Amino acid sequence: MAVRKLKPVTPGQRHKVISTFDEITTSAPERSLLQPLKRTGGRNNSGKMTMRYIGGGHKRQYRLIDFHRNKDGVAATVKSIEYDPNRTARIALLIYEDGEKRYIIAPHGLKVGQIVRSGNGIAPEIGNCLSLSEIPLGTLIHNIELRPGQGGVLARSAGSYAQLTSRDGKYAIIKLPSGESRMVLITCRATVGTVSNSDHGIEKSGKAGRTRWLGRRPRNRGVVMNPVDHPMGGGEGRASGGHPRSRKGIPAKGYKTRSKKKLSNKYIVEKRK
Repeated sequence: MAVRKLKPVTPGQRHKVISTFDEITTSAPERSLLQPLKRTGGRNNSGKMTMRYIGGGHKRQYRLIDFHRNKDGVAATVKSIEYDPNRTARIALLIYEDGEKRYIIAPHGLKVGQIVRSGNGIAPEIGNCLSLSEIPLGTLIHNIELRPGQGGVLARSAGSYAQLTSRDGKYAIIKLPSGESRMVLITCRATVGTVSNSDHGIEKSGKAGRTRWLGRRPRNRGVVMNPVDHPMGGGEGRASGGHPRSRKGIPAKGYKTRSKKKLSNKYIVEKRK
């Protein structure tokens, strides 16, 4: 998971820092696990733009990822580690003993030829998926379920992980990447290890065009708009814009938006910093 800095041969390469892609073993994805991915350009079903700054981008196909890891008792061999254009982490192609193929989010340190399993009563090794009741305390985990059978929803991006800190009755207490400590049922599942591609955070695109390849259009600041377009717009000359807030007037920089009546508040042991 290393990065390389390019020589400044062109202006776009002067500040460019990209991954070396050393861990990737193949460039061709598994065709049976591909689905078409249609671009919206930020428009809804009636053609109205509901999300700004979206459009263009390279054509992609979606890779079907197994977030559930519910094929218990069947060993799987890692066939390849692949690049996924739809997420920051790498993905691994598993071939089960019965011949079925599935993609999973590749943990850091997973190698081609390694055997991984899921279910209860297995060793808590990298890439294995088991219930929180069977994972040793202090273990780093990812792809964590919030409800049993839901499939992993927490700690799935590049380099992220959570830590199983303690257990209390039917709940396990997990310290999440945000710093929040939260109670999750011990019957929920998680995968052992941290997510691959941990150096993703220090990559730099080098030029605006690479951002356009990802489907992101230029984003205007609120202070350069007119008052009709943004609460921070308008004024003579270069006005600072007043109190920072969103286009809809919601204050930014510290304003709490989480509801005090939210049902899941009772599961939060310690709020994020």
